[in-house]
Amino acid sequence: MTEKLYVSPSPHLRSGATTRKLMGDVLIALIPAAVASVIIFGVRALMILMVTVVSCVLSEYIARKLMKRDNTIPDLSAVVTGVLLAFNLPVSINPLIAAFGGVVAIVVVKQMFGGIGMNFVNPALTARIVLMASFPSQMSVWSEPFYYLKGSADAITTASPLNQMANGGQLPSLGALFLGFRAGCLGETCAVALILGGLYLAFRKVIRVEIPLCYIGTALLFTWILGQNPIEHLLTGGLLLGAIFMATDYATSPLTMKGRIIFGVGCGLLTVLIRVFGALPEGVSFSIIIMNILVPHIERLTRPKPFGEEARHEKA
Repeated sequence: MTEKLYVSPSPHLRSGATTRKLMGDVLIALIPAAVASVIIFGVRALMILMVTVVSCVLSEYIARKLMKRDNTIPDLSAVVTGVLLAFNLPVSINPLIAAFGGVVAIVVVKQMFGGIGMNFVNPALTARIVLMASFPSQMSVWSEPFYYLKGSADAITTASPLNQMANGGQLPSLGALFLGFRAGCLGETCAVALILGGLYLAFRKVIRVEIPLCYIGTALLFTWILGQNPIEHLLTGGLLLGAIFMATDYATSPLTMKGRIIFGVGCGLLTVLIRVFGALPEGVSFSIIIMNILVPHIERLTRPKPFGEEARHEKA
């Protein structure tokens, strides 16, 4: 027998997917929303995107150097974090604040816990929460869509749709909400662009659909039960952005099918409770972060029994 047999640790079946390929697909999926943000909010939106991406990439490079670890910039994960962070910021934000958010996301949330795959909460969302707590006024200034076409160099401020809903104000039409012609963070306004990106990720099998479907479905169901308009809640705020691009983060979401369902339902329920009963009009960031923290417990409760293992009650 001349053929040699090798013994190696699992996994024995490999898909060929790499972090760089997966992050590249995510970036492709984010392009429609990025283009929509520039069209709706002007060239300043592109500037904020560039600031957060450069801040995240530089933060990762410097942190890895100081920690004497291998350079991980080519895997594109820092670029994805930078884009998602920009998508969670208003267009009027001071660029220095946006850059500070990139440092928090990469250095504090990601690298201090070991790098990609080791963080237990979503870096972009955690950075947004830190910025909301540190700079509440700057993070709550919303600009009218297409303000730059009105002959003013400065953004024309207005109330966000979620604030209008909370105060009983008049919302834009459903068509305008669907196309993104409303105030809000850069990447959350254009629903059609986010849906196109989600469909691409599902087609490429980059994400599993259980979390987005359970998240969105739960939010729609409970807003209807509480007497709210489900479609308005879907098309306002960051529900679609969070459900498609951030709740599905590999490092911070469950691996099991049951776990993903529980995770999605929990995110949807918490989002509705915060929006309807909380002091803040938006609950997407907090709901995902809370469920991120609960992921280890969800996975322990939904972990499948190994084949051949005797059940505890049978031993008794």
